[in-house]
Amino acid sequence: MLDNIGHIAGTIWHYLEQNNEATVTKITREIGETERSVLMGIGWLAREGKLDFNQRKQGTYITLKTHQSDPAVG
Repeated sequence: MLDNIGHIAGTIWHYLEQNNEATVTKITREIGETERSVLMGIGWLAREGKLDFNQRKQGTYITLKTHQSDPAVG
């Protein structure tokens, strides 16, 4: 299970690297995982201090913190 969450976290990281920001709904739709899995992956990345959360009228947008390296590398 942890390997799968780590894999999904990496997928989310790469998605945000390419797309700059997104909501949970958009990430879930775009990467083709369940919302539950995406939330666990976001939690993984947030715990590692790799994400910023920006509250807007339309919802919460997630971005990578600046100067982050690929989680698969280090």
